[in-house]
Amino acid sequence: MSDFVELVRFNSSGLVPSIAQDFKSKKVLMLAWMSKESLLKTLETGSAVYFSRSRNCLWNKGETSGQYQIVKDIFLDCDNDALLLFVEQKKGIACHTGRPSCFFRKLSKHGWETTEVDKVIRGEE
Repeated sequence: MSDFVELVRFNSSGLVPSIAQDFKSKKVLMLAWMSKESLLKTLETGSAVYFSRSRNCLWNKGETSGQYQIVKDIFLDCDNDALLLFVEQKKGIACHTGRPSCFFRKLSKHGWETTEVDKVIRGEE
């Protein structure tokens, strides 16, 4: 598995953007950053571990909330500089605001409006 990590192009801060997507519904849950250490920890534990830029440390998603992300698959993009994690989201909440997804604001002619992205995809908005 460490060979996989060597292919990842981390930015000048040593981080790579990582998108978490529900492995069943394919709903985009969140974007977070991973360091080489957090990626290796994720591979070791099977649970998503990110790097918190605000706290400048590893962040085991769900450690305090119980809203763990069990990693099913990891994909690397064509430029080797972004990751996509297919996860099983425990407790159905990925966002620190208590929402299922961090992507709940939609740009309209009036500005940013709160909505759920899955409603937009299903044509309910």
